Amino acid sequence: MKQYDVIIVGLGPTGGTLANLLALNGFSILILEREKNLYALPRAVHFDDEIMRVFQTIGITKKFLKNTIINKGTKFVNSDGKVLLDWPRPKSITKNGWYPSYRFHQPDLERNLRNRLKKFKKVKLMQNTEVIEIKNNRDSVNLLFKSKNKLQKVHSKYVVGCDGARSTTREQMGSVLDNLGFTQKWAVVDLILRKNKNKLPDRTIQYSNSERPATYCRNVGKRRRWEFAIQDNEDEKEILSDEYIWNFLKPWLKPKDAYLERKAIYIFQSAIARKWRKGRIFIAGDAAHLMPPFMGQGMCAGIRDASNLAWKISWCIKKNHNEKFLDTYQTERFSNAKEYIETTMRMGEFVNAVGSENITDNISSGPDGTKSMQSIKPKLGVGLGSNKDKNRGKIFPQLKMKDGKTLDEKFSRSPLLLTSSKLSKKLSLNKIQSITDKDIRGLSNILKSYNAKAIIVRPDRYILKTFKKVKDFNQIETLPL
Repeated sequence: MKQYDVIIVGLGPTGGTLANLLALNGFSILILEREKNLYALPRAVHFDDEIMRVFQTIGITKKFLKNTIINKGTKFVNSDGKVLLDWPRPKSITKNGWYPSYRFHQPDLERNLRNRLKKFKKVKLMQNTEVIEIKNNRDSVNLLFKSKNKLQKVHSKYVVGCDGARSTTREQMGSVLDNLGFTQKWAVVDLILRKNKNKLPDRTIQYSNSERPATYCRNVGKRRRWEFAIQDNEDEKEILSDEYIWNFLKPWLKPKDAYLERKAIYIFQSAIARKWRKGRIFIAGDAAHLMPPFMGQGMCAGIRDASNLAWKISWCIKKNHNEKFLDTYQTERFSNAKEYIETTMRMGEFVNAVGSENITDNISSGPDGTKSMQSIKPKLGVGLGSNKDKNRGKIFPQLKMKDGKTLDEKFSRSPLLLTSSKLSKKLSLNKIQSITDKDIRGLSNILKSYNAKAIIVRPDRYILKTFKKVKDFNQIETLPL
C-alpha cells in the first residue's frame, strides 16, 4: 500500500494552499481531486491582505498579482440610490504589507497554485477520483478511492478534506453542519464586457431592497458580476433565461454591451461543522463552514484554516504526533470563522433591508452623517498560548529585515522569537529561532508598542506569546512546541 505524509481531498483554493504550505517542508503529499480538469469559470472573486501574505509565503505573488486588481470597497444603497453605509478599502499598504482588498478570477489563482506545486517532486495529483472510505488507525489513516473505475488503497499520517460544501470527508467523519440561520436562494450572473463601460461603478454596490436585494461586483479586467435574490416560488429555469437576465440588467447594460460567461443559482447559507477533526482526519474550508458572499470572506476563511493547520501538521510530522496540539486547530479557527459568518449574516439582513446598521462595532458617522464601516479582524479562539496575554491570537505585522527580505520569508516553517540582541545572548533556545534588532531596524520600538521584551510569532503569523519581563522567558520551555 502506497504511503504518504498527508493526503488532501480537494484541490480548490483551500486544498491548493494547504498542499503548497506542506510541500515547503518537503513532505510527500497525495492530492485527490474529484473534477477531471480545472474548473474554468468564475466563483470566488475577493481576498484580503492577510490572505496575500499566505500567497507570499507560498511564492506565487509575483505572477498572481498580474491577475488581480485592488478593490476600492463597498457601498450599500437603497432603491433611491441613497448611500446607507460605506465600507471603503483605502488604497494604502496595511501592516500586513499589502493592500486591504483585492479582486481576482478564481481559475487564475488555482492555476498559480497548481503550477507552484509542480516544483515539488513529492507532490502527486490525481484528478477524476472518488473517495470511497476514510478510516482512522491508531497512528495513520487508510483511504480507499476510485480512479479510472479501479479501486485503490493508500495510507497516510494525516488526511485533510478540502472537498467543499458536499464534503465526503466530513460525511466519513460523522460530522454535521449546523445551520446558523441564513438560507437564501440567489442567482449569480458573470459577464464579460465587449468594451470598457465607464458608467458602471468601480466598486462593489449592495442594493438594499426587501423585494429584490442585489449585488454588483467590479471584477478583474472586463469581468463584472451581478447577484440577486430569488423567491422559492419563482421558476429557476425562467430566472436563468437570457431574456429574464437581460431584463434585470436593463438599468446597467444592453445585450450588445457584454456577453454572459456564467449563470447559476446558489443557496447562500450560513453553517458551521460541529467537528473539524476526528483522530488524524481533518476538514477545512467550505467542508467546515459556509457563509453568504456579502463580505467576500468565504474563501479567505478556508485559506486561514489551511495556514493554521499546515504548520501544526508539519510540526507533528517532524516532532511526533501531539493530540492536544492538533485539537487547537478547531478551537482557534471555529470562533474566528463564526465571527465572520455572523457579521456576514447581519450584512445579508441589511442588504435584504430587514436588518439594522449595527452590522459590526466598527461603524462610525462622518461629518455629513454618512455611516462608514471598517473591516473586522477577529482574534483566534482559545488554543495555543494564554488568553491572559492580550496580544496572543492577533496577527503580527509584516516587517522588513535589514537584508531587504521580509520577516514572512522566515515564517513558513517554524515559530520565531523576536527580541533584542542583548536579551537573545542570555537565552538558550533549542526550539525557536530568534530574530533580533540586528536583523530588523526599529524592532525595539515595535516591542514597546506591544509592551513586551520579546514576542513569539507562529508560522501562520499570529502572536503566540508576549514576554513582559525577563523572568517570563523561563516559560518558553513549557510552551506546546
